[in-house]
Amino acid sequence: MTTTESGTTTTSASDTTSATASTTASTSGTSLAQRLHHTAYVTRDQAATRAFYEDVLGFPLLATWAEADELFGAQRVYCHTFFGLADGSALAFFQFADQADDEMFNPELAPSPFRHIAMKVDAEGQAELERRLEAADWKPDATYVLEHGYCRSLYTEDPNGMLLEFTVDVPEADELAELRRADAHETLERWLAGDHTGNNPYR
Repeated sequence: MTTTESGTTTTSASDTTSATASTTASTSGTSLAQRLHHTAYVTRDQAATRAFYEDVLGFPLLATWAEADELFGAQRVYCHTFFGLADGSALAFFQFADQADDEMFNPELAPSPFRHIAMKVDAEGQAELERRLEAADWKPDATYVLEHGYCRSLYTEDPNGMLLEFTVDVPEADELAELRRADAHETLERWLAGDHTGNNPYR
């Protein structure tokens, strides 16, 4: 888009092509993002975090970056770890050297089962994770299974109190996904408008 000296706004072919491509991507069911690269959290104990993710769950420690940088108005010193998932993505954790930085960037959050990270596994993998958690006697009171209709999920907490979900899709997951994709916008619009009729027959 270009504004001329007279104040007239014109749209170039490249602008139109870009806008068309963006609209096509958003409406065709595909995403410009290829996969999750990493999702980042803050920890106060990298040693306990590493022991849980690598030794208990078997997620390899892929990288540890010891860093210092001018960020958000001050020099921040921190350690940044990455634990790998099978698709090449990672869970990442920051630990700050300065207590004041931790207090600023790692505020206490009220516990909520609706704030969690969910990872896809197969049935064999889920069973192995259950076995590992049980063998480690890892937070038995915070480890449980829920059936959602479209998937079966194993939940547990990490050393930082973050809720993790390991989910196995049901055999008909692809068909269910197609149904929900077809009415995703319509369902969202009616729900926001006040019609809270459920569309999951399991609950």
